[in-house]
Amino acid sequence: MPRQSGKAIPKQVLVLDIWQDILRYSMSYLLLIMVVASAFSVIYYTHVNRQTTSELELLLTERDEFDIEWRNLLLEQNSLAEHSAIESKAEKLLNMKRPDANSEVIVTLE
Repeated sequence: MPRQSGKAIPKQVLVLDIWQDILRYSMSYLLLIMVVASAFSVIYYTHVNRQTTSELELLLTERDEFDIEWRNLLLEQNSLAEHSAIESKAEKLLNMKRPDANSEVIVTLE
């Protein structure tokens, strides 16, 4: 048999051997790819879980701050609604005063 170029035959044989090895161990390669993909998915979802937990903690803290502010506003509303507070503000801001007995007018309905 005549010899063609010295490197062409071994190169073809090498490619054929590699292809046969790939086919022979294809299940192992597939399992390796699946294990690596599974590892990366575990890493990714752990990261997402930590971000979500951190965001939840921030939202719970914000909720607590709003709850405290709401309680303070309720206390302020109750204190402003008292008659003595309204009377003192009317005296200070509007220069109003309680009418005395001489300036009162009684209206009767017949």
